[in-house]
Amino acid sequence: MNSRLFSLIRKEFIQIWRDPRTLALILVMPIVQLFLLGYAATTDVKNISLAVWDQSQTPQSRAFLDAFRSANYFRIAYSVGSQAEYRMLIETGKARAALIIPPDYANRLQEGNAQVSMVLDGSDATVGGTALSTARLIGQSYATKVLTEQLALTGRSATITPPVEVRTQVWYNPDLISAYFNIPGVIGMILSFITALLTATAVVRERERGTIEQLIVTPIRSWELIVGKILPYVMLAFVDVLEVLIIGHWWFKVPVRGDLGLILLLSGLFVLSSLGIGLFASTVANTQQEAMLTVMFTMLPSIFLSGFFFPLDAMPKFLQIVSYAVPLRYYLVIIRALLLKGVGVDALQNEIIALTIFAVVIMGAAALRFRKRLD
Repeated sequence: MNSRLFSLIRKEFIQIWRDPRTLALILVMPIVQLFLLGYAATTDVKNISLAVWDQSQTPQSRAFLDAFRSANYFRIAYSVGSQAEYRMLIETGKARAALIIPPDYANRLQEGNAQVSMVLDGSDATVGGTALSTARLIGQSYATKVLTEQLALTGRSATITPPVEVRTQVWYNPDLISAYFNIPGVIGMILSFITALLTATAVVRERERGTIEQLIVTPIRSWELIVGKILPYVMLAFVDVLEVLIIGHWWFKVPVRGDLGLILLLSGLFVLSSLGIGLFASTVANTQQEAMLTVMFTMLPSIFLSGFFFPLDAMPKFLQIVSYAVPLRYYLVIIRALLLKGVGVDALQNEIIALTIFAVVIMGAAALRFRKRLD
C-alpha cells in the first residue's frame, strides 16, 4: 500500500472517529437493529389474551381449560359471564379471543359429541391465524386424550391407531424459531444500508466542505481516492458482521454451521455492490441529505423485494421478476444457508454468480462515473 493511499485511509478514519454520530451509526445501530428484529419482528406469537365463558363449571370444563393453559400460546386473562362482556373485551383489544363452553358440555362429552366455540379477533391476521391453528390443535389433542381415557374405562383397548399417520421432520430449525430466520437477514440489512449510506455521505461531505478540490489537486490518483474513501467503510462493515454474528449466536442462540471464512468472503462480495450504490449516489447528490434520500430510494425496494420480511413466493409474478434485480435477495439466501444449513459453495453457485455480476457492474459503473465527475 503506497503512502498516498495510506494517508487518505488514515484521514478517513480520523474523520469517522471525530464524528460521534457516524461512529454510533456504525457500531450501535447494528446492535439496536439486531435486538429489535430479534424480538419484535417475530412470528412466534404466544401469550394470546383469552376471555373464557365457562357455562359448565364442571371438572371436565376445567380440565379442558388446563389444556389451553399448558400450551403456552394462550393466557386466560378474563373470566366472563355473558356474550356482551367478551364482545366488549375483543372490541377494545383487551382480549384477542374468547372461548365459550356450553352448559351441557360435561354431558355431551360423555356422549362423545361435545362442542365448544371460539371467537377470534381477525383484525391482526398473524395473531388470529396463530390462535386459530393452535386452538384446533389443542382441541384435537384433547379430544384424543379424552377418547383414550373413555376406552380405557370401558375395558377396551386404549390404543387408537389412525388410518393415516403423517410424520413430519423439520430440518435446520426444528423449533421454527423466527429469530433464526430474521437475524441472518439483519446482517444483509446492515451491510447494504450502512455501507451504501456512509459511502455516499462521506464523499458528499468532502464536496460540501470544499475539501474534495483540495484532494483533487494533490498527487492522489482517482482510483486511490475512490479506494481510500470506501476501504475504511469496508473494514467497518466487517466489524458489524462479526458483531452481529457474535451477539446473534451468544444471545439468540442462532447457529453458525457454515465456514466463517466463506461467510466473510461472500459478505465482502455483497459489500462491493452496496458500495457501488453509495458511490453512485454520491455522484448524483450535492448535499448529504440528497445522498441519504437517494440511498433510501434504493433501500426500500431492497427491503420489501428481497424476501427479508415477506416470502417471495407469496408475491405477484411481476414483483418476483423485479426482485431478481435486487442484490440483497441473493445475499439473504447465501447468509441463511451458510448459518443454518452449513452448506458449501456448490449449493450457492447461482447466488454467487449473480452477486459477482452485480458487484462488477454496479461498482464498475459507479467508479467510472465518479472518476468522470472528478475529471
